[in-house]
Amino acid sequence: MVTNLPVHPSSGNESDGYWMHYHDQDSEKLADAVIEYALDRIRLDPPPLDGPKTLSQLQQLVGNTITPEGLGGLRALEIFTTQLSRACISVDHPSFLSFVPGAPTESAVLFDLVLSASNIYAGSWLESSGAVYAENQALQWVASLANFPTTSRGVFVSGGTAGNLSALIAARWRWRQNGQGKFDAVRPLIVTSSGSHSSVGLAVNAMDADVVKVVADKQGRMSGVNLRAAIANLSDQDRKRISAIVATSGTTNLGVIDDLVAAGDQARELGTWFHIDGAYGAAALCAPSVRHLFVGIEMADSFIVDPHKWLFGPFDCCALIYRDPDTARRAHTQRAEYLEVLQQQDLGDSLANPADMAHHLSRRARGLPFWFSVATHGTEAYEEAMEITLQVTREAAQIIKNMSFLELLLEPELSIIVFRRNGWTPQQYQQWSDKMLNEGRAFVVPTTWNGETVLRFCIINPRTTIEEVSDIINSLE
Repeated sequence: MVTNLPVHPSSGNESDGYWMHYHDQDSEKLADAVIEYALDRIRLDPPPLDGPKTLSQLQQLVGNTITPEGLGGLRALEIFTTQLSRACISVDHPSFLSFVPGAPTESAVLFDLVLSASNIYAGSWLESSGAVYAENQALQWVASLANFPTTSRGVFVSGGTAGNLSALIAARWRWRQNGQGKFDAVRPLIVTSSGSHSSVGLAVNAMDADVVKVVADKQGRMSGVNLRAAIANLSDQDRKRISAIVATSGTTNLGVIDDLVAAGDQARELGTWFHIDGAYGAAALCAPSVRHLFVGIEMADSFIVDPHKWLFGPFDCCALIYRDPDTARRAHTQRAEYLEVLQQQDLGDSLANPADMAHHLSRRARGLPFWFSVATHGTEAYEEAMEITLQVTREAAQIIKNMSFLELLLEPELSIIVFRRNGWTPQQYQQWSDKMLNEGRAFVVPTTWNGETVLRFCIINPRTTIEEVSDIINSLE
């Protein structure tokens, strides 16, 4: 316990604007309350599923929280813990099976508190060498899973959208450099699958590029046959505009993996960049039972994977890995008078300022909670946790196949299950989904595939049991 704390003046000679930056008796009470809430939340087994509220409901329950005089820390915390937090669905609930859930380890969550309290600026080695050193070790482990060379480097960015955009910016930079001026005023062209994540399309728009979408096959993946046909149908001029081929190792909707070898071969033939979006699926490189599905990822120039998805870290965290970090630095380094001291540092070939590796400058050391979790538990624990989720997925798929009123649409490659409830309309799917959430039983939303409304499970939480999943499946009868 801290003693001899300053006492907030009662005379009014000092304003709250002065005292809010000092640790006094009020902030001591607040710190105790915050830590108590954090520990209580971690101990919940499981946490309540909760659910959203309407704007009018929140206005009635909470009202205006921003006032000239302030509410005080304890009152603001009370509003969050009793009202605002309960209006957020718990993504770490074992029966949260929608989108891509989150399942951070307790150690990662606890260290996120340490990270916030440490207030580290992690854009440069100068200001955060210790943090960047630890982040780099975590990145090197991720790179090794993909059999990338030891000279590869990367950076943690906010999510897959930022990771894909940064990688494609580097790809465009190299394409234009290789063109020696011929492409400086030419729009780049990016080849990807019709099943790729929406963030690839967003990156194309942000870069003012063009896109060729390869039609996915019946399994939802980009096949080598379709990729080669799409490129062959381009004019010679358009083939020269290809700055990157983007494949997906675990699509978000179906969980399938593109033909990575064919994509890598095509990129090499064209002399262009090969990027792999593994935001969700590449985490399964940890698991020996499915590692063979990722053959070809070692051919990539860059790839991403989100620890806040299936590598058990908290939001927000995406690992972006480059085969050639020098290209990334040249593409992204920002120039300004006050930054010259950072560029003048001789970090050697094995280091880079994290701000120079993506389209960002300010950044928190968002990779540290992931690093702490891996350092705490070891890589074997990650392998075991990954296999647990894959086994639950396989058992759940078998249960679905045994149900006469259900139809499994694809054999799961990773941990996503897509199936239909025979005879249901889109409205019935939504009514069932709403009912399960309102009852606090599960959060499962419908998706679409080939224009049809269907159901989708995404299982990445090692605490999700086959008994819980079976109960959800039985509720569809």
